[in-house]
Amino acid sequence: MPSEDAIVSTQVSLHDKSSNSSRSSSSNNDNSKVKAVYSTHSVLEGVHSLESIESASFDPESNIREDLKRDLSPRHINMISIAGVIGTGLYLSTSKSLHVGGPASLFMNYSIFGGVVYLTMMCLGEMSTYMPISGSFCSYAKKFGSESFACALMWNYWFNDAVSVASDLTALQLVLDYWKTKDHHFPYWAASLLFWVFVLLLNVISVRLYGEAEYWLALLKVIAIIIFFILSIVVNVGHNPEHKYIGFHNWNHGDAPFVNGFKGFASLFVSASFAYGGTESITLTNGEATNPVRNTPKVIKTVFWRILIFYVFSAFFIAMNVPYDYPGLATKSVMTSPFTIVFQMAGSKGAGSFMNAVIMTSVISACNHALFAGSRVMYNMSLDGYLPKWVTKTNRYKAPYVAVAITWAVGGLCFGASFIGAGTVWIWLQNIVGVSNQIAWLCIAITSIRFRRGLELQGKTHELKFKNWTYPWGPYFLVVFVSFVILIQGWSAFDPWSTSNFFSVYLELFVFPACYLIWWLYKRDKFIKYEDMDFVTDKYIPSKKVNELNERLDNLKGWPKWRQYMSDYFF
Repeated sequence: MPSEDAIVSTQVSLHDKSSNSSRSSSSNNDNSKVKAVYSTHSVLEGVHSLESIESASFDPESNIREDLKRDLSPRHINMISIAGVIGTGLYLSTSKSLHVGGPASLFMNYSIFGGVVYLTMMCLGEMSTYMPISGSFCSYAKKFGSESFACALMWNYWFNDAVSVASDLTALQLVLDYWKTKDHHFPYWAASLLFWVFVLLLNVISVRLYGEAEYWLALLKVIAIIIFFILSIVVNVGHNPEHKYIGFHNWNHGDAPFVNGFKGFASLFVSASFAYGGTESITLTNGEATNPVRNTPKVIKTVFWRILIFYVFSAFFIAMNVPYDYPGLATKSVMTSPFTIVFQMAGSKGAGSFMNAVIMTSVISACNHALFAGSRVMYNMSLDGYLPKWVTKTNRYKAPYVAVAITWAVGGLCFGASFIGAGTVWIWLQNIVGVSNQIAWLCIAITSIRFRRGLELQGKTHELKFKNWTYPWGPYFLVVFVSFVILIQGWSAFDPWSTSNFFSVYLELFVFPACYLIWWLYKRDKFIKYEDMDFVTDKYIPSKKVNELNERLDNLKGWPKWRQYMSDYFF
């Protein structure tokens, strides 16, 4: 039996050949492109079944505006979804979080925000399976919200990703500082610049090259975290420098388990959001994923286990083994990353160097993914009319090189600010990205509510391939809880008053409304009515061949099923 990749690749290849001339001509003539979309819209509205679609000789993706290549295999998507976004937040920010809030605050915050991200991904999975496009929730905000709402979200999230590129490049200097000696004076900023150019090449050439790089880097992170869990248990039961059983002793040590009370607990909201940030951006790969109708729900269904294993378990083992007052824990240095500390406790300097090398590759991976996500958001900003049309230009591999280059350059400019002081700037960037992530989750919840209401009013709920089982309470809970968190997380900036901390936490609350207001003054638009929502343009309708493939894969049993499962993740 041919593999899933082979069949879908053949289908995509045939589609590319058949539609290449029409797409290239439409890119030179906006009027003909608009006519083609409306023509497809009419055809789709008159079709009521998959069989009639197949008999109507039309391109299943002709109503999708994007001109990107579906070249990310299930293996790429699954591994990126598992560990692709794990990076500086989990490895570096947990140290200061532990010091400021204590072990219980750290563990509870990661658990709470794990639940928030899970509910967010359920909302997003429902929409992105229905319309698997690279704009994802940013484009949905326009289709099911308003132009001004989408404009604010797109600029906010693009800025988030551009700043994330800078944040990761800055964090890379902190990682390299681990190997610093008196005789070693290598300029770490130069290494960051080298990796800055490296991630550009990964993104501007071909999406498959990006996917392949992310696959291996994510696999390394998975292996390293599993090793970390094993060593954490070994350290806890007595194999540590003191040769004593630790257990939950650190939870009763000093001011633990809650350090600085509610003030300390609330201050961890931003860092936890920063660590989880990017989880929602996995759906931005949908516009370039093969067989998204089958693979997107699979990715979403693994979110719960991914959050539990990689984030909550990591926070649990860190809180058990590392005391909140560990020397230098509050310093802006990777030398006191809880992951590195545990490895050192279990072995030697060499063990710590191994973990630090893993952290370095994770930072590069996170930077790579941030550039990918930001460029796809910018590409869709151009499609939706927020930027000039030339930003949508793609190369022969269908990679949006203009959007990649602009996002890359802005990330580099933000990185230039690190010369003020890598540690100080990194904390600022971390806070900005963390709040930006929260705003994105809030907007996804609002969009999800409107999406479902529109479907219900137009009688199209039955068309959903994947349903959010938490609706309606899940999205409404997100709106209330995330709004509450955004407002109170800067508690520590008021007592004592800190202008720097205030703006690092609340800066995004000024940027988002400003973007909304500017576009609203220009367009004077309103939120689209439920009965006027467009559920046709950008909707993905799989071909007969893909449907037959999915049916065959769903009916696999025994060894063929396990072989396909291994193929989806590892081969």
